[in-house]
Amino acid sequence: SRAADALGDHVRAGHRAPAVLAGVVNGRNVWRTDLDAALATLGELSSVTGASVSVGTSTTLAHVPHDVDVETALDARVRSWLAFADQKVTEVHTLATALANGPESVKDRLEAARAARRDREEAPGVRDPRVRERCAALGEADLARPPYAERRPLQDQALPLPPLPTTTIGSFPQTPEVRRARAALRRGALDQAGYEAAMREHVAEVVAVQERLDVDVLVHGEPERNDMVQYFAELLDGFAVTDHGWVQSYGSRCTRPSILWGDVSRPAPMTVPWATYASSLTDRPVKGMLTGPVTILAWSFVRDDQPLADTARQVALALREETVDLEAAGVVVIQVDEPALRELLPLRAGARPDYLRWSVDAFRLATAGVQPSTQIHTHLCYSEFGEVLGAIDALDADVTSIEAARSRMEILPEVEDAGFDRGLGPGVYDIHSPRVPGTDEVVDLLRLALKHVPADRLWVNPDCGLKTRRPEEVGPALANMVTAARALRS
Repeated sequence: SRAADALGDHVRAGHRAPAVLAGVVNGRNVWRTDLDAALATLGELSSVTGASVSVGTSTTLAHVPHDVDVETALDARVRSWLAFADQKVTEVHTLATALANGPESVKDRLEAARAARRDREEAPGVRDPRVRERCAALGEADLARPPYAERRPLQDQALPLPPLPTTTIGSFPQTPEVRRARAALRRGALDQAGYEAAMREHVAEVVAVQERLDVDVLVHGEPERNDMVQYFAELLDGFAVTDHGWVQSYGSRCTRPSILWGDVSRPAPMTVPWATYASSLTDRPVKGMLTGPVTILAWSFVRDDQPLADTARQVALALREETVDLEAAGVVVIQVDEPALRELLPLRAGARPDYLRWSVDAFRLATAGVQPSTQIHTHLCYSEFGEVLGAIDALDADVTSIEAARSRMEILPEVEDAGFDRGLGPGVYDIHSPRVPGTDEVVDLLRLALKHVPADRLWVNPDCGLKTRRPEEVGPALANMVTAARALRS
């Protein structure tokens, strides 16, 4: 193993340790450990180092949910393949016992682990021949759109917009009414039809607010989405979701990652009804809103039995079907968010080119099926963009929105130097704060942006989605944003 080889080099260099703690149980994912392989690694470490070897997890167990046994609503077969924190502690104990007393002392547990792994390999849906055939048939042509210079005039014709067009990133505040409706659906007090009616009412309010504020390209607000990944996981084959699988995201924020266990496909359209309903309420363009393939992987527990690139391609193919259906339904602006593009960048520099290649390919596969007149947007956040500017450019999105308000547009000289020549929407106010920016503040930021991005390519938008803000904060902030854009158009 790589760990044993590295420790062997360490020992040969004259560095010896009396004890080695071997993190052979993965603390970052939810799959049962291959106990036979882990035992082999432990034996190799002991032989190479001559040290006392103790068994541990690869990281703290804060990254995984607490106990898989409480997930009674999860498919029993899928559940049998999983190990959350409690189960990982048991695996550590099993391996330590086997190391101390021999494998025969825990033979029942070792056989149970083998049986679970065999079942996972053989279960329907883990490998879907139809999905694999479609992925194998893809070629370079499936990743390419006509050059931007050809797309831009077609989009200008299909989408007549003023200079410095205004838009938002996607989500609007999840009001108490929205949360109550979702809770009522979960406990059975509201049926699906009643829930969807309540969500349509909220969509109508969001569209009306944006029209009243004179926003140019609208969104439907995403009230139906509890989470930007889980929403899609619930609608795609190959995913499972938990009821209690909370883990810390950052600070006091927690998230409930979905579990990607099998080959991914789309049984039916996922966002088309919401986008078309919102479009029916206005003459202005409404963006179709999707989460990108890399972000879906980054914010899920992903199968560990095939390369991430293969899984990303399956997710991208499902999203491609959705973008094509959105376009067929009359949606001429489609946003595919990739906020986690930088997040998955490998720590080892040598692994980065391959990651950036397949992550860019996945985005392009998801978005290249539409006509050149359809405008593709993407959004990136929480990122140090410098290391991935080339990849962002290679995504070939028509418009890219990024967080930039708090840094006062400091990323833009780098973007300009990189030769980025498509639409750009650097955020003009910080949505992580309840503070409403003044019109003058937004004007100042737009003037900074115009030093690096010409007016015919500059979009005006907040830093990120508005889901966590309150309606009484969002209205005035967007009003000031629109007023600032108007002031600079004249």
